[in-house]
Amino acid sequence: MDARSIIARLRDRLGLSRDQISWFADGLASGEVTDAQAGAFAMAACLNGLSTDERVALTLAMRDSGQVMAWDLPGPVVDKHSTGGIGDAVSLLLAPALAALGAYVPMVSGRGLGHTGGTLDKLEAIPGVNTEVTEERFRRIVESVGAAIVSATGSIAPADKRLYAIRDVTATVESIDLITASILSKKLAAGLEALVLDVKVGSGAFMKSMDEAEALAGSLVSTANDAGCRTTALITDMNQPLASSAGNALEVMEVMEALTGVDTGSRLFELTARLGGELLVLAGMAAGADEGAAQVAGSLRDGSAAERFARMVAELGGPTDFVERWRDRLPSAPVVREVRAGRSGRVVAIDGQALGMAVVHLGGGRLKNGDRIDPSVGLSGLPMLGDQVVAETPLGTIHAASTRAADRAEATLREAIVIGDEEVDIPPLVCRSIG
Repeated sequence: MDARSIIARLRDRLGLSRDQISWFADGLASGEVTDAQAGAFAMAACLNGLSTDERVALTLAMRDSGQVMAWDLPGPVVDKHSTGGIGDAVSLLLAPALAALGAYVPMVSGRGLGHTGGTLDKLEAIPGVNTEVTEERFRRIVESVGAAIVSATGSIAPADKRLYAIRDVTATVESIDLITASILSKKLAAGLEALVLDVKVGSGAFMKSMDEAEALAGSLVSTANDAGCRTTALITDMNQPLASSAGNALEVMEVMEALTGVDTGSRLFELTARLGGELLVLAGMAAGADEGAAQVAGSLRDGSAAERFARMVAELGGPTDFVERWRDRLPSAPVVREVRAGRSGRVVAIDGQALGMAVVHLGGGRLKNGDRIDPSVGLSGLPMLGDQVVAETPLGTIHAASTRAADRAEATLREAIVIGDEEVDIPPLVCRSIG
């Protein structure tokens, strides 16, 4: 068996066996497959697509190219994955809420990608928190707290890490088959029994159309289930930010308001409960999604999720009193500027991608690998679609490191939030369920 013959079969649509795909994944991890061969494989997959069996085989082969965790715990091992959006801090609420209900959540998360924020960057806005932990410590936190949100180690799906880097420079990132295998190989390596997927659609998402979102959600759900992990997906709206803030420390503030009962009526709170409800059904902990959502909402409201969050933060090196003193602990930006609407009307459109890139340019994300993130910067007080405004109504508050950076962000904010007089068709938060 060799890389050249495998690539040729994929190029000519002759089909690949599980053994051939497994050999290629092992070669990616070991280095036997060259960068040129990996790029050719990715392009052939992007142009010709993979069959259902090939997609499942690639997912499992990349999962098995490294360490696959196994657990012996008194409750189900579950997780959630989002395809990325603006103001999406669901993971920080959902993981401790599920832990408080008796599930175990070994959440291997990512950093910011493009215009979307990363869960790890948000969590590390808390002073002292370090999400890069050893496997032994990861296991210990999951077993004692019930949830741990950490970065992937080099031993998790190394074949995917290699192929992802190749895809990034060969214009093959958009392949739904390769996206599916990439996401699921890492998630399944965590030893999950059940998984819920949050597939975003709209101006602030990678998938702009419903057709794109449905195709990705369908691919993810069918592949994960065929790979042995009970999975469902919600396609959710990202034509406006999920929270009223975008930026690492600012989003953690909204998380803390939800955890401590200050704000339990937000879209962020609602989506957390609904995703959790789906997951509890998959895990056999609820008879229906509504019952599960009520359980998650209850753990957020009664303080039990906050208690788990506090323990997780402390275990990751953060302050032991964070839940009690979070307002004092989070960093703040030196320049804070409120931006007013300047005219009357209603908010008729929001360019989520532009808002996300505004945060990146403020220093809250990365323009290139290695860029250092400023956790204090971002946008807060963002409006929602359909909101009525007058000239003096705030469109948002900019948190910046300098006046010049605030000026640039203000120009973007004014363009990204469109005020008009027409009626607005506000999409539902959850567009549909697949699974």
